[in-house]
Amino acid sequence: MEAMTTMTNPERAYIPAAGHDLFLPLYDLITRLMGMNAARNALLARTEFAPGQRLVDIGCGTGSFVTQLKRQYPNIEVFGLDPDPKTLSRARRKTRAAGVSIEFDQGLSYALGYPAASFDRVLSTFMFHHLQPGEKEQTLREIFRVLKPGGRFLLLDFEVHESARHHVLTSVFHRHATLAENSESRILALLVDAGFTNAAKFRERPVLFGLARAGYYEASVPNSGRS
Repeated sequence: MEAMTTMTNPERAYIPAAGHDLFLPLYDLITRLMGMNAARNALLARTEFAPGQRLVDIGCGTGSFVTQLKRQYPNIEVFGLDPDPKTLSRARRKTRAAGVSIEFDQGLSYALGYPAASFDRVLSTFMFHHLQPGEKEQTLREIFRVLKPGGRFLLLDFEVHESARHHVLTSVFHRHATLAENSESRILALLVDAGFTNAAKFRERPVLFGLARAGYYEASVPNSGRS
């Protein structure tokens, strides 16, 4: 695959994986206790890979999910993308210790530097709710662009009910997140607007000790390519 262009923009803010650099050493423990790792593991049952296929996890955090995925599917090429260099350093150490080969790139989801039609699968878990309006739309257009014809996008994220005006996450866990747009109908509409076909929610499950729920979505790039 061609070399990735630089994707970071120092003037654009991002939320670190643990919300604050101070909590990064506790990130893996926190996500496990809150049920987010178990939720990610359930996503693996929906992924199918052939040898040689390429996958990128957008918002890979400390790399636990892609490390497990590479162990399970050693014959695919795995990439991880995250804007936080400290998080990526931790991810690289983790994969070296695990003895697996994963390429980690620093960048933003709505300004991907990968060439068009680079990947067979794109995954994103518990990242989408961090994006501001406009960034969500651009992120999905970028994901559509880097997927091959027939490629699949799988999304796992916190989800709110259509009528929810307040959510525990906004006041406790993700004060700056834009959870209002993370309803089922909104996510499906954004996927369709980005050009995806077969957009559907296929599962939901409780997370954060039952205080919140996560929704699982998938969508495809048409086999005929882009219109």
